[in-house]
Amino acid sequence: MRIATLAGARTLLYKEVLRFWKVAFQTVAAPVITSLLYLLIFGHVLEGRVEVFPGVPYTSFLIPGLVMMSVLQNAFANTASSLVQSKITGNLVFLLVTPLSHWAWFVAYVGAAMLRGIAVGAGVLLATLWMGLPTLAEPLWAVVFALLGAAILAALGLIAGLWADKFDQMAAFQNFVVMPMTMLSGVFYSVHSLPPAWQTASHFNPFFYMIDGFRRGFFGASDVSPWLSLSIVGATLVVIAALALRLLASGYKLRH
Repeated sequence: MRIATLAGARTLLYKEVLRFWKVAFQTVAAPVITSLLYLLIFGHVLEGRVEVFPGVPYTSFLIPGLVMMSVLQNAFANTASSLVQSKITGNLVFLLVTPLSHWAWFVAYVGAAMLRGIAVGAGVLLATLWMGLPTLAEPLWAVVFALLGAAILAALGLIAGLWADKFDQMAAFQNFVVMPMTMLSGVFYSVHSLPPAWQTASHFNPFFYMIDGFRRGFFGASDVSPWLSLSIVGATLVVIAALALRLLASGYKLRH
């Protein structure tokens, strides 16, 4: 039974990877171009005017934030859009009649979303090589936070996809929850540049710790200790993954 479950999870994972890879220009290339536009605009306007870490040009500071933002947003979008699309087209019933466990669903959907998020992030990194990509001072931190961040947003996208019955609801979740938390997490700035009240608010945003920990891998410097970031990001993953598994196990809004 366990072997059959693993085989089913692998098949579903393959199907989900093919789903986004067959339209890679839209799901991978387009987000990379968007991130490059952010980099060109903000880098051109603020280069030489802002220095967050000593000796680090603003453009170099910006690149890791944009990479991580791309990873997070695309990991979320993959799981959320896949489930909502399956609900609308009615092909979700073909998955419901399979003997796949909720763990198999979770591993397949989250795994595919992580692959998409990491692929887009890698694309942004490669596309910025000509702009003076910062060297990796502590690469292990970058890898750990990229994987954890992708997993968290993939699981969050799973929750949003289960809750939403149409694309409007999914877009509302993304626009009013994911986008603000991402944009207010220090992608374009250090939280130390904010007024005290906003600094305090930023420390309640788990996205801040994902991006700050990821940036630590590039510069060996961060706004908070990477160990603190790791503990908060790890706890966030446990909570969100547990909720997603609970909803899958109960068949929440899957069986009408």
